[in-house]
Amino acid sequence: MERSTFVYDGDCAFCTRCAEFVARRVPTDARVVPWQFADLDALGLTEAECEAAVQWVGADGSRAAGPDAIARLLGDSGPLWRLAGAGLRLPPVRAAAWPAYRWVARNRHRMPGGTAACAVPSARRD
Repeated sequence: MERSTFVYDGDCAFCTRCAEFVARRVPTDARVVPWQFADLDALGLTEAECEAAVQWVGADGSRAAGPDAIARLLGDSGPLWRLAGAGLRLPPVRAAAWPAYRWVARNRHRMPGGTAACAVPSARRD
């Protein structure tokens, strides 16, 4: 793969707003694409993985999910964003990031820009 890819849920308005923020403000060479329009087979991802969390597939084939994927995206960006990505990878921050990410994922329909379509059915959340 010649370019890294960050995959998010394009059916979620909150996730889409976050991806639009990345496109406007985070200088990265990575493709930022909704999983519904990505070639998941080529990326080595499944729908279940993409429904569970954002995904990162590096140009080198490395993979990450959730806040680890966000840290990789930031690490692939400009200097200030790289610093934020490095901070997100620090063990105590990373330990707190996963529970926070899961909480946001469960409540994304309540977040700014979120809609009822963002809600993940409780059977898939558990």
